[in-house]
Amino acid sequence: MITFEDIASGVSEVAVVGLGYVGLPLAVALGDHFKVIGFDISRPRIEELREGKDSTREVAPERLAGARVEYTDDPARLAGAGVIVVAVPTPIDGNRKPDLRPVVGATATVGAHMRAGCIVVYESTVYPGLTEEICVPLLEEKSGLTCGRDFTVGYSPERINPGDKVHTLESIVKVVAGQDQTTADLLARFYASIVRAGVHRASSIKVAEAAKVIENTQRDLNIALMNELALIFDRMGIDTNEVLEAAGTKWNFLPFRPGLVGGHCIGVDPYYLTFKAESIGFHPQVILAGRRINDGMGKFIAEKTIKAMIDAGCLIKGARVGLLGLTFKEDVPDLRNSRVEDIIHELSDYHVDVLVHDPLADAAEAKEEYGVDLLPLPELNQLDALILAVSHAEFAHLDAGRIATMFKNPENGIVIDVKGFLDRDALSRNFRYWRL
Repeated sequence: MITFEDIASGVSEVAVVGLGYVGLPLAVALGDHFKVIGFDISRPRIEELREGKDSTREVAPERLAGARVEYTDDPARLAGAGVIVVAVPTPIDGNRKPDLRPVVGATATVGAHMRAGCIVVYESTVYPGLTEEICVPLLEEKSGLTCGRDFTVGYSPERINPGDKVHTLESIVKVVAGQDQTTADLLARFYASIVRAGVHRASSIKVAEAAKVIENTQRDLNIALMNELALIFDRMGIDTNEVLEAAGTKWNFLPFRPGLVGGHCIGVDPYYLTFKAESIGFHPQVILAGRRINDGMGKFIAEKTIKAMIDAGCLIKGARVGLLGLTFKEDVPDLRNSRVEDIIHELSDYHVDVLVHDPLADAAEAKEEYGVDLLPLPELNQLDALILAVSHAEFAHLDAGRIATMFKNPENGIVIDVKGFLDRDALSRNFRYWRL
C-alpha cells in the first residue's frame, strides 16, 4: 500500500478529481507539498486553468499563476496517483432527491484508472454510508481490485465557504476518517501538511459523513427560524432587522439573518440526510419544515413586491421590475441552486417584465441554467419596482439619487431590499421601501 513517504518524496503523485470551488483550492494548496494532478472532465475548465484563469474566483490570480499543478482531462493520468481525492458536486434533482450522477461518474472514472495500493478519499458531501455502500463496490467493479486488500478509502468533508477569504481551506479544522487505522493515519498527515488549523480524526467514515451533512442542516434550520420570524413580524408591521439587532445585544443570541437560502450546500445538504433517514423508515419533521420555509421565501418576496406595486397604483401586467443579483450569495459568481430564480418565476406568472443585472454571474451560464438574459445596469430603467436580491459589494454605490434615475415615476418607486443592504433611512424618505 502507498505510504506518506511515497507521496511526500514525489515517488507517487496526488490527484484531485473535480476542479471547482472545492477541488481547485485544494489542488493548489497540495501543490506546495506534493506532485499534484488536477483532473476535470470539462475541457474548457482545464484550458482556462492552464491559462491562469479561475472563473470561480476562489484562487487569486497570482496564487494560481504560481501553482504547481498539472491540469488535465485525461483520466489515464490518474494511474500515477497514490492518493486520489474526489471533490465533485453532489446536487439534488428536480424532486429534491440526491443526484448521485457526478459522484458515481467520478468514482467510475477513478475505478477504471486507479492503481493497486492507492487511497481514494472523498470530499463530496454525501449521506452517511454512501462512500462504503455506493462508491466502494463501484471502485471494485471498475478496477477489478478488492477494497481493504488492494486499495483503501477515506473521507474528509470539504468546508469551503465560497467567497470567504477569511475562513479558507488552511484555516478551518479538517475532519478526516479512514476505513482502517493505517489509512486514517496517512490521511491525517496528508491533510495536516496543508491545514494549519489542524485535523480532527473521526472514528469512522460514517461519522465524518454525518458530521458534514449536519453542519449545513443546522445552519439551514437557524435561517429558517429567522425567515419564519420575518413572516410573522411582517404581518405585525415590525421591522425584523430591528428586532434582531435588539435581541442580539444578549451575549448568547446567535447572529443569523433572514434571506434566500440557495447554493450548493445549505439548500442541498439537508435533503441528503432526510433521504437517508426516510430510506431507513424515519420521517424527519423539523429538518423538512425548515426546508419548506426557506424554499418558500422567493415566492413571499415576489408577492410583497406585487402588493406594493398594486398599492402604488401600478398596472401589474407589463410592469417593469429590476432585479439586482442572480448568484446564490454575495460576491461570488456561483449560480448553482440560486433561489433568486423563485422570485423571477413568481413575478413572471404575473406577466411582469423582470430585468436582471448581475456583474459577477456568467451571462451564458445564466441563460443556460435559468433562461435569464443578464442586462447591463443602464438597461434597468423606466422601472416600476427594484429588488435588491443579492448584496454584491458592487451595489454599494447605489444611493437614492442613482436609484431614482432607474424608475419611471420616482415618486412611486418601490425598493425591495431583501438583504437589508441599502441605506434604509435615505431610501425610505424617497421611495416605498421594504426589507425582509
